This record gives sequence, structure tokens and C-alpha cells, in this order.
Amino acid sequence: MYRHILIPTDGSERAHRAVTHGLALAKALGAKVTAVTVEPSFDVYAVPSSRDYAMSGAFAEHAEHAKAHAGKILTAVADEARAAGVSCETAQIEEDHPYEGIINAAKARGCDLIVMASHGRTGIAAVVLGSVTNKVLTHTKIPVLVCR
Repeated sequence: MYRHILIPTDGSERAHRAVTHGLALAKALGAKVTAVTVEPSFDVYAVPSSRDYAMSGAFAEHAEHAKAHAGKILTAVADEARAAGVSCETAQIEEDHPYEGIINAAKARGCDLIVMASHGRTGIAAVVLGSVTNKVLTHTKIPVLVCR
């Protein structure tokens, strides 16, 4: 049925539930997993103009923070997959629109299922912030399993 499952995660508790579910499904199906985390690119406008001289340092600091953050999240997923006996690759993706990074990663890696969490925002927060999960559902042709 499914041979390669993409599991995007931001390291949150709710995302971890999707990781656990995705790994259990992969184990049951004998599928492999790719875990991804999407980090935003460096925002040059976030550096005050009074600190233009420090732009390269700010860029380096951003890159180091993103790498450390993603590494922590992805190492935990890889360890959990190893303990479950599931083949797992990991990838850190830089993309300002996380849903695009998720969809592009699934296509590029030949994934046939995306297992992800819904953070369950409601009301005005859902309208203003949107939903990465909803955008993935809207823009991909790959099946998506949403964990709540």
C-alpha cells in the first residue's frame, strides 16, 4: 500500500503524536520514513538598519540556530524510528512557506503518503494564521493522513 511516508514535524507535542502514529504505520506496512522539519529562511528585514554592519553575523547566527533546532527535532525522530525498527531518513528544509517545503519534499523523495498533525486552531486564529495542514491538503495530490 504505502511504501514511503513523509512525516513533517515542528517538534511540538501534537506533531510528536503524528510522528508516533506515522512510525507505527510505517512499521506495520514495512514502509520507510522521511522526517522533515521546515525552517524559515533568513529575514534581512528583521535586522535593524542600525545593525547593517552586523548582517553577516546575524545571518550566521540564524543559520546556526536553525541547524541546531532542526537537528534536535530530527535526531529525536530518527532515534524513535531506530527503536521501532523503521528505516528513517531526515531532512531540514529551508522554506518561508512550510506547506510548500512539505509538498516539495514529498514529491522529491517519492513519498506516497504524508502523515502530519493538525494544531487544531479555531476561530480567528485559524483565519489569521491559516493552517499548514490545510494548505498541504489543498495543494498536494499525495494522500495526507491528519493526526489530531
